Amino acid sequence: MEQLPVEVIGNILSRLGGARDVVIASATCKKWQEAYRKHLHTLSFNSNDWSVYHDLTTTRLEILITQTIFQTSGLQGLSILMDDVDEFSASTVIAWLMYTRETLRRLYYNVRTTPNVNILEICGRQKLEVLALAHNTITGVEPNFQRFPCLKSLSLSYVSISALDLSLLLTACQKIEILELVSPEIAMLDAQVTVELTSPTLKSIYVEAISLDKFILEADSIERLHLKDCALELFELVGRGTLKHFKIDDVSVIHLDIGDTVDNLEIVDVSSFTIFWPKFYQMISRSSKLKKLRLWDVVFDEDEVLDLETIGVCFPQLSHLSLSYDLKDGVLHYGLQGSANLENVAVLELGWPVISDLFSHWVEGLLKRCPNLRRLVIFGVISEIKTHEECLLLAKFTSSIVQLMRKYLHVEVQFDYE
Repeated sequence: MEQLPVEVIGNILSRLGGARDVVIASATCKKWQEAYRKHLHTLSFNSNDWSVYHDLTTTRLEILITQTIFQTSGLQGLSILMDDVDEFSASTVIAWLMYTRETLRRLYYNVRTTPNVNILEICGRQKLEVLALAHNTITGVEPNFQRFPCLKSLSLSYVSISALDLSLLLTACQKIEILELVSPEIAMLDAQVTVELTSPTLKSIYVEAISLDKFILEADSIERLHLKDCALELFELVGRGTLKHFKIDDVSVIHLDIGDTVDNLEIVDVSSFTIFWPKFYQMISRSSKLKKLRLWDVVFDEDEVLDLETIGVCFPQLSHLSLSYDLKDGVLHYGLQGSANLENVAVLELGWPVISDLFSHWVEGLLKRCPNLRRLVIFGVISEIKTHEECLLLAKFTSSIVQLMRKYLHVEVQFDYE
């Protein structure tokens, strides 16, 4: 250890992450103390990492963090996550940011202060590449002054911001590639809340727990779109066909339009979603490059049926298919009609919310249509099985699957029950 260059020791300390561990390790000898002062580039303060944080007074905690930060000289990554700690003094937090801002590349900030600290004003026009804010208020964005010329990843969680400021902030991030919005509080200027975002460089967007009238995203380089736990009247994506990964999870949307961005889709993942299949199918039917299709706990409209013939013809490159068995009013929404095989499907995931005699027959029908299958995963919910008759159904189903798999010895089978 004595032969290690001081720069290498700095890298070792930086990998520890937690400020407490870094301080303890740096006390090893003078060489490690020097590495801490001159070559430490990552430091993290997280109230969940050390219980003592909760025992200290706010003033004492501020002093502890100040002393730790001010002994460093070139931090590139700073994480201050004090989610369940009392409010800090704004002047103290500003001192931390002012001291480190010229070298920072990554800032993860979740600190409640009085008054609110304007992160954009302090860290704008610097070298930040990653910025993650939580429980903060953003107002009065000035793109010409609060520019982020190097920022590639922006995450806003539980942040209060107007639709206009959100749009201006994205404009100020000239190289942004990743955007995450988690439960933002969008200020209402009128009865209808509309968010319009435009970015020529954005590649990935994740939106969770947002309720809007209209969400319009114009992104010519978008590759990944994930909506989760959202309530939207209209969602519209305008792009140039670069979208590869499209995921919807527990979303309520009246009008969904991803336009002409589907030609290069490789993954479509839809779960807990009420769907008007003809319209949705019309959107993705041109996705001839589709490799993974997942339709899980999807509610179809009335007597709509999605048959394997349609899947096989429209998605010839499909290699991963996930379907949850849905039988309502005697209608099986994933039918076995047609004769086309799914030649390239190697992974098949099948699930049932309520077990029935027909499920094993459905599984067998799908296996016959996947001649090159290598792996089968069956998902089920046994927590809802309470009566003796339901237990007998499960036993009968298990026996039938065992018998079935004797015909397909080359297929790896896995069961995943909740």
